Amino acid sequence: MSDKKILCIGLVCLDIINVVDKYPEEDTDSRCLSQRWQRGGNASNSCTVLSLIGAPCAFMGSLAQGPVADFVLDDFQGYQIDISLLSEHAQCSMPASVVISNVTTGSRTILHMNRNLPDVTAADFSKVDLSQYKWIHWEGRNADEQVKMIQQVALFNKTLPQQQKITVSVEIEKIREPLYQLFPHGDVVFVSKDVAMHFGFDSAASAVKGLYNRVKTGAVLICAWAEKGADAMGPDGVVHSDAFPPEALVDTLGAGDTFNASVIYSLSKGVSLQEALKFGCQVAGRKCGVHGYEGIIIHNE
Repeated sequence: MSDKKILCIGLVCLDIINVVDKYPEEDTDSRCLSQRWQRGGNASNSCTVLSLIGAPCAFMGSLAQGPVADFVLDDFQGYQIDISLLSEHAQCSMPASVVISNVTTGSRTILHMNRNLPDVTAADFSKVDLSQYKWIHWEGRNADEQVKMIQQVALFNKTLPQQQKITVSVEIEKIREPLYQLFPHGDVVFVSKDVAMHFGFDSAASAVKGLYNRVKTGAVLICAWAEKGADAMGPDGVVHSDAFPPEALVDTLGAGDTFNASVIYSLSKGVSLQEALKFGCQVAGRKCGVHGYEGIIIHNE
């Protein structure tokens, strides 16, 4: 099992990040402190973090063709992320996000555009050699198809002894009704603060308790709540980790993806839910103190 990979399925896009010290007023012309291109997308970012931690990982998603796609491919390869499961679509446009990153407050404001690039389907997934993977994570997107993919994993797992079964995790980040069908399909379910608040919860602890009846028996439900830390509920009850804020809040873009990846890595290594939650909060906190992802891992952890 040790050389098996963690597979993340979801979006890869281009992030055009504009760093400012003051959020711009509407209908004004102002200069950025800096601007950079960065490979983005939740599942894509989680792969970056897994790679930095030292976990063999792979990404499955769709890609257009052209100079932006070339930039994305080069960046994946720079992090030694397996991209053999990428689906290329020649006639499509690459999704892009324009990000305003405010170094004074640490906020990130995102304008996203995905014109015509389709998500990967259950038919695409049926060609995957599942024996290569110990954990598969889905960023909630085309949920109808993703449920079918997870059902393929369930069938595959029936042929294996318990210790060799693939663990399934799902992220429910966006407030979209179709995504909520993913709740009962993950062994580990990440639900966002936005979704929790949409359901009427005002804390991570109340969210995991209140939403736990939506997950399957024995599953773990996790909710991160920014500077309040994170809570998780499993068969043994609720655990909490405080946040680990950086000395200076610099860049929160991708903090949630960092948290998810760090928790997945820890749980895949067999550590306790409490320790995994703490590690996730530690690494996410460090990520908020740097631009991008370099320097977020201290290897003696």
